[in-house]
Amino acid sequence: MSLDHEAIYKAYPDAVTIDDSAGAFDASGNLVTLEQSKIDAARVTLDAEAAAVKYKTDRTTDGSTTYDTIGNQLDMLYADMLAGKLDTTGTWATHIKAVKDANPKPS
Repeated sequence: MSLDHEAIYKAYPDAVTIDDSAGAFDASGNLVTLEQSKIDAARVTLDAEAAAVKYKTDRTTDGSTTYDTIGNQLDMLYADMLAGKLDTTGTWATHIKAVKDANPKPS
């Protein structure tokens, strides 16, 4: 039997040791009684947290379409101001829209 260690640690903060064959134990060596429903709920939470981090890194560093540097974004805004394009047709707005379209928020 293979236990979901990460979810168990999330659901049972007092657990300090997990053995796949023996179970989870607290700091005193006492067996922690595990409930699968708590472990499953912790897994859902962990997966949601991971999705939020992935969403953030995809938009900033790891994705196929990422935000340009702040300096370049300010240059885009300045050029758009001079061109009278502080609307959705400006360079900055189209850049931001492309990043958001390529990296939709997780539901």
